[in-house]
Amino acid sequence: MILVSKYLVPKGYQGFTFFPFVFLKHKKLKRDKVLVNHEKIHLRQQLELLVVFFYVFYVMEFIVRYGQYKTWYLAYRNISFEREAYRNECNLGYLKQKPIWQFLKYIRSHNVSV
Repeated sequence: MILVSKYLVPKGYQGFTFFPFVFLKHKKLKRDKVLVNHEKIHLRQQLELLVVFFYVFYVMEFIVRYGQYKTWYLAYRNISFEREAYRNECNLGYLKQKPIWQFLKYIRSHNVSV
């Protein structure tokens, strides 16, 4: 379910997913197929890890990445869940073929330096 709330979405982000909801900052973003696909990838990741373990792993990996990169943005972009979502957000058929726990492939993959 996609909900719109400019107050719940953190500053600097267009959307976020908190199972079973996708929150977007603006109504017009519902038409952004790439962004919606990115958030749906996160929904699938959350399901694969029974939701609670996704958040535990996400926070732990963010802490490790922050120690590695020393900036919020690079730490966030290098979390394996984000790497998978950003890498596949333009592939609108990705969720039909996504192997379970595919995010594990991105734990040791190339660093994102954007």
